[in-house]
Amino acid sequence: MGDSLVLRIIDHQGHLSPSTPVVGYEGLGSMSIMNVKAKEECAYDILAMGEVMLRLDPGEGRIRTARQFRAWEGGGEYNVARGLRRCFDQRAAVVTAFAQNEVGMLMEDFMLQGGVDTSLIHWVDYDGIGRTARNGINFTERGFGVRGAVGCSDRGHTAVSGLKVGDIDWETIFGTLGVRWFHTGGIFAALSDTTGDVVIEAAKVAKKYGTLVSYDLNYRSSLWKGFGGVEKCREINREIAKYVDVMIGNEEDFTACLGFEVEGVDEHLTDLDVRSFQNMITQAVAAFPNLQATATTMRGVKSATVNDWGAMCWCNGEFYTSTHRANLEIMDRVGGGDSFASGFIYGMMVLEDAKQAVEYGAAHGALAMTTPGDTTMASLADVEKLVAGAGARVDR
Repeated sequence: MGDSLVLRIIDHQGHLSPSTPVVGYEGLGSMSIMNVKAKEECAYDILAMGEVMLRLDPGEGRIRTARQFRAWEGGGEYNVARGLRRCFDQRAAVVTAFAQNEVGMLMEDFMLQGGVDTSLIHWVDYDGIGRTARNGINFTERGFGVRGAVGCSDRGHTAVSGLKVGDIDWETIFGTLGVRWFHTGGIFAALSDTTGDVVIEAAKVAKKYGTLVSYDLNYRSSLWKGFGGVEKCREINREIAKYVDVMIGNEEDFTACLGFEVEGVDEHLTDLDVRSFQNMITQAVAAFPNLQATATTMRGVKSATVNDWGAMCWCNGEFYTSTHRANLEIMDRVGGGDSFASGFIYGMMVLEDAKQAVEYGAAHGALAMTTPGDTTMASLADVEKLVAGAGARVDR
């Protein structure tokens, strides 16, 4: 008999409850038992699949009155791979598609600057005006105080939304090149009526060759609005979930995409209860026994620039909660969840420790939200320092 599972609940003030044993459970210890392929067998540590868009950022201003924009690249799935490359020094590549024009080449250049392998980009002929294939643009303003962040996407008929089963040679990617961890998500699955099938196609081949598959539910109502709404979203995501090893998402993601309700959460997401998340994840792993781990961020939104922030995960029957960061000051919240995912994957794949994984994910997400743009500007040393409990004193 192993040790019984002990849950430590962090309340809204960040206080740790007494240990609570769960009857009938035999603990498996703190180590994450994930069968990750050996590094020397694979060309890539992390492969992501998703849309990479040109982000145009008005800085401290608003989209509607801007006279200049700062350009970045970004995309829910891509941000995870880039974070693993730039912050955690893992070999990263992305499967995506661009229309072959000047904007597509700009996006490729951004990716190269991020150290991400671009050899798996699927290039599509450009017809001169974008009738059949174009590149996505995402206008994003950060918000401040009572004014929330705003995203305005221009991503219809993009090259990546046209990807369909058979377009990508997954046998070569997973069978010949080799990939340790494959990550994709609900944003890509929502782009068209073919992209969800591409996720399933890729995940099946990945599992055939022993690659771990993670999936970030990443619900975006705007993407599903003209594509069957929440009902279609649940239909597609519940099918994809059958092929996933590690499921990532927040309270809205699990509710909208998989249909699991989080009790005790107010509609404005300002008061979050860890027990409610645990109940939700218990439902999820019961419905999808193939899941080896799940992870979720917990964000209490007080204003656009002040959030409560934390995370939790379930792995091999145990729950782990990260350090609770009340009143975290936010510069740019976009990409915080993606940076959590990259830190969490690093912890599972490299540190092989679920408790450390959720701490590294939460710390990396917190740091990413202190800088502008979708992608991380943090270093591994920054993350380790924050995980160790260091403050924000001047470092010189």
